[in-house]
Amino acid sequence: MFRPALRSSFAVIRSAAPFAHRHLSNEARSLIQKAITARPIVLFMKGTPQLPECGFSRAVVQVLDLHGVPQEKMQTYNVLADAELRSGIKEFSEWPTIPQLYVNGEFLGGCDILLGMHQSGELEKLLIDSGVIPEELPEPQQTTNSS
Repeated sequence: MFRPALRSSFAVIRSAAPFAHRHLSNEARSLIQKAITARPIVLFMKGTPQLPECGFSRAVVQVLDLHGVPQEKMQTYNVLADAELRSGIKEFSEWPTIPQLYVNGEFLGGCDILLGMHQSGELEKLLIDSGVIPEELPEPQQTTNSS
């Protein structure tokens, strides 16, 4: 998805100064911005949800599964398939590690932050408030008829 646009955007920087700090082009920034707002949950990870290629990515996928995040509300990107995306998303978020999770276009964090939010209950509240998962209603109490 990002490869052609990011490759052309970074080619100019590489040829001008091979040791220069990369700066995300407006075009690449726009593509990433569009990607993170395309679905309520966007995960940049190593591998795929079916075959994560690092333990941290696997943990994030498992936590999202535990909360019942529907597949139609989630988009994932395998950064191992696109080196430009892998470095570009780090610069975009100003976060040095992957996985990276976005909820409704807002950067949430990596695995450690997600796990902390899961353990404290904040993640479930965020997912409900964001309309990603439905709020669980308490089951109605059954009454017994005593004759």
